[in-house]
Formats: sequence, C-alpha cells, structure tokens
Amino acid sequence: MTDAPPELDPRPKLRNAKSLLLVNTGDGKGKSSSAFGMMCRGIARGWNVAVIQFLKSGDWQVGEEKIGRRLGVDWFALGGGFTWDSDDLNVDIAVANDAWATAKGVIEAGEHQLVILDEITYLMNWGWIDVDDVLATLANRPEQTSIITTGRDASDALIELADTVTEMRQIKHAYEAGVAAKRGIDY
Repeated sequence: MTDAPPELDPRPKLRNAKSLLLVNTGDGKGKSSSAFGMMCRGIARGWNVAVIQFLKSGDWQVGEEKIGRRLGVDWFALGGGFTWDSDDLNVDIAVANDAWATAKGVIEAGEHQLVILDEITYLMNWGWIDVDDVLATLANRPEQTSIITTGRDASDALIELADTVTEMRQIKHAYEAGVAAKRGIDY
C-alpha cells in the first residue's frame, strides 16, 4: 500500500441542505436496495416516507413492501409488471401515467421528508410519462422533501439535476449463470 490515511480534512467547507435529489442508476444490482436502506434511515429519524414503485404491482409481495408497511411507510406499488408479460402496452402506458400522477401528488403535498421513485427511469426513457413534468416536479419539490430515483440509464437531464448520483456497475450476476431471482435477496 502506498496511500497513507489523510491527516487533514480533505472536504470542502460544508453547508446544510434542506433536501437532496439522489439518483441510483447503472446496470448493477442494488439501486432499489440502496434506496430502501435510506428508507430505513429516514424512518429511524422520525421522517414520513413514501415509496412509489413504477413497475412492480401490489401482487408481487416483495419483502421491502412488507417491512416498509409495518414501519409506517406510505407504499404505492402501482406498476403493471414486466413489459414482456404485457398483453397491451397501451394499458401499461396509462398505468404509468396514473402512477406518475400519484407520485407527483405525493411530492407536491410536501407531507414526506423522503420519497422514493422506484424504477422511474424506465418510464422516462420509454417516453411513457412526461419527462419535462417529472424534471420540473423534482426541481420544484417542497424544500423539506428529499427524493431518490432508481433505475438503469438515468438521463443526462436527471443526472444534471441531481445532487448525488451513484452508478451501480454489474461485474457478475447469478442470473448470468441461470439462477432465478431469490426471495430475500432479490425481492
């Protein structure tokens, strides 16, 4: 090892922010899981937390939803599921727009200190929801409301707007070896 631990604080002068916009993106696992970890932090601080899931429906019964509801999270699983399972993408687009309307209402109400928009980047990239409206809503969020967005391929505009952007990079995944999603690990 050639690096010695820092002896002086390397950080610039820090200031407080009333809220942050975070983006968890990339092709690796952990985007939503990271957001749900922050959900737990917020709950531990006494925050009101909301989760809006844009792809998963209430039928999925994911572990995060189960524990989130027990902890008092306002949970909205509003998606239609995987696009390849869809009988009619036009219905999925309508569902996506309804989900965005719900999310926008939750954000604008300003009753939550943390709102997680799980897998919203897909709907933005597919043109299923009004990207300009999403970006304007995020930019003009109530000052006490932090927001986390998740999903692959976050747009340049979303990245530019964000305060913190983390890219999860896949190095190896069990799916590549033919292993199905595992309850308790993947959902």
